[in-house]
Amino acid sequence: MSDGITLTGTVDEIIFSNPDNGYMICMIDSAEEGLFTATGYMPYVTEGERVALTGGWVMHPDYGEQFKISYYETIMPSDEESILKYLSSGIVKGIREVTARKLVEYFGADIFNVMLTEPERLAEVKGISLEKAKKIGESYSELQSVQGIVMFLQQYNVSANMAVKVHNVLGSGAVDAIKANPYILADRVEGIGFRTSDTIAFNMGIPKNSMFRIRSGIKYIMQEAAYTSGHTYLPKQLLSEHAAHTLSIDENEADAALAELAAEREIFLDRVENTNVCYLFGYYDAEMYIARRMHSMANHPPKITLTEKKAENAIYAIETEQNIELAPEQRDAAFTALTSDCMVLTGGPGTGKTTAINTIIELLENLKLSIALAAPTGRAAKRLSEVTGREAKTIHRLLGTQMSAGNVHTFVHNEDNPLTADVIILDEVSMVDTLLMASFLKAVKFGARLILVGDSDQLPSVGAGNVLRDIVDSGVVPVIKLTKIFRQAEESLIIVNAHRINRGELPDLSSRTNDFFFLRRQNAEQAAFTVTDLYKNRLPKSYGIDPISDIQVLSPTKKGVTGTVNLNKLLQLHINPPSPEKPEHIYGGTIFRTGDKVMQTKNNYDIVYSRIDGEDGTGIFNGDMGIIKEINEPDKYMTIVFDEDKEVDYPFAALDELDLAYAVTVHKSQGNEFPFVIMPVCSFSPMLMNRNLLYTAVTRAKDMVILVGSEKTVQNMTLSTRFDDRFTGLSEKLNMIKKAQKSS
Repeated sequence: MSDGITLTGTVDEIIFSNPDNGYMICMIDSAEEGLFTATGYMPYVTEGERVALTGGWVMHPDYGEQFKISYYETIMPSDEESILKYLSSGIVKGIREVTARKLVEYFGADIFNVMLTEPERLAEVKGISLEKAKKIGESYSELQSVQGIVMFLQQYNVSANMAVKVHNVLGSGAVDAIKANPYILADRVEGIGFRTSDTIAFNMGIPKNSMFRIRSGIKYIMQEAAYTSGHTYLPKQLLSEHAAHTLSIDENEADAALAELAAEREIFLDRVENTNVCYLFGYYDAEMYIARRMHSMANHPPKITLTEKKAENAIYAIETEQNIELAPEQRDAAFTALTSDCMVLTGGPGTGKTTAINTIIELLENLKLSIALAAPTGRAAKRLSEVTGREAKTIHRLLGTQMSAGNVHTFVHNEDNPLTADVIILDEVSMVDTLLMASFLKAVKFGARLILVGDSDQLPSVGAGNVLRDIVDSGVVPVIKLTKIFRQAEESLIIVNAHRINRGELPDLSSRTNDFFFLRRQNAEQAAFTVTDLYKNRLPKSYGIDPISDIQVLSPTKKGVTGTVNLNKLLQLHINPPSPEKPEHIYGGTIFRTGDKVMQTKNNYDIVYSRIDGEDGTGIFNGDMGIIKEINEPDKYMTIVFDEDKEVDYPFAALDELDLAYAVTVHKSQGNEFPFVIMPVCSFSPMLMNRNLLYTAVTRAKDMVILVGSEKTVQNMTLSTRFDDRFTGLSEKLNMIKKAQKSS
């Protein structure tokens, strides 16, 4: 594509327009080029409007040569005929052809100035009331505001699509607000980061020690620490040093900004483990709410409770009826569920969590209690439903989502509108981050039982916090840990090796006949080749399986030869190669092709899906996997089937939230179970060479695990005592409340 060409012309016909983001395909009538097709973001542009377009020519495989727009500028019409055509288009609310003709006949070429500065004068025209005149003025002013924001931000390489978001958040005064403080973009507009605001500020001549910049920069550092490292707080001294280095300022200036942020309750200063720390206020508030609520639930007996004798008799009756014999730990779990408002059930694979959960459900249903089952992801919810024989929902679906008056996504169920269930069993809690757990607990009605299930030895959540481990470590809530490996589970080397890894013992890598295999390779290139061969040829031929649905490649990292980025390119090339029958779309260096396996990487509450069973809904969430069914290049969307039953028309504009998923990181695999798992074990960053990452990867497999690479890497990961350390304060807050209650 040749960039930097500027063409001027009139919008002759709009072929396609997306009102949500301003993307359009249109025909432009230009003196330079004649009639041609243009594509790009031009919000609120209408037929008959003159525009100056900057961009370049591209060749579309189906539709030929098109002009791809990088920037645009509207050229307001100046003669009466062009003004009439512009106003007749309906772009200004309240004006159609008849009204437009009256206005142009009365005011002539001065009509735009009248609408903007003296809209009440429109009432001088017969048939236009004063109220309608004011509404027309408001509509035109709003239109000018949006286009002004687009023009202003384009000079800083902010897209027209994002400029519409800026207008939606900051309103008609956006340009003045940005000029006064460019960092308002990073602080308030989702999708615009600190670095974009910093670039705009630099071009405006704002000094690097501006308090606006330092405050926004500190929040950016804390947000990055939450998103990339899972920290809910940072030690104050560490934050000051990091801010001084990152922003090229003095530590005293960073401390002054911290004081201002604390005074305005944007951050919270606290002490954790005798250290001064800084929280973004939302994370502090969430940790405190979780701590108070969990402590309250742990110290209040359920409304319907049984005596110790009746509880034991009920458990014995279930064993007799089901013809099972519970292990002592499973019996403890059942007893605790009958006698406590809140409990944690944890344990590794093969320790009988499923039997314990099903027994608990039977016991509580016998008490005529209503039960809701939930898990963090669609796949985890589906698996919970399969093993219990009852409906299980994702947390987001259980809580319901809605848009608040402030254009913010909130949950339908909360403290004012709690869930009606008497018992809620939440599985895979190690995946649940701090903010989601707080929202979940707000929806649990007072007096309801809560049973948290998970494996606290797995990796913590992708989002900030280490909720399950902190709750377990605090000792505030009754915790039943299942440790006995049942006889049938002992036959699985996956389960045996998972427990060996968890204890810091080297896994058995010598098997050639079981479900756990190790293939030694000399280097990362050989390992990547073997992973590809296993995925494409050896496993499908040996076991008659479909690689896309039955095999998942997991890697500790995105980077390197055996990272997910490179492995996805290799696997896509071999499993789903280019073909004239397979449409594809390139976005940000990634080729998306019909038939590709993909994963959602962010929560998107707005996307509408339709279920194969006919039920519609909204929301595709971080970790959801799907297959690209169709790519519609003219209309700029692809159809993706998520979780086997949710069909979504996915706009190209949202493709930054989508990755190929032939290979995914171990972190992103949490909550999922796959029949076959292949994992390269080569040389990785020391931060990734830890036991719980290897343990989590192995426990994702149901039928087979194949490790490919170096025995030394497996050994280093197994023997590493380094945990995924995070700065979190939930455990301390739980104990703080416990101590305060005892002393009062």
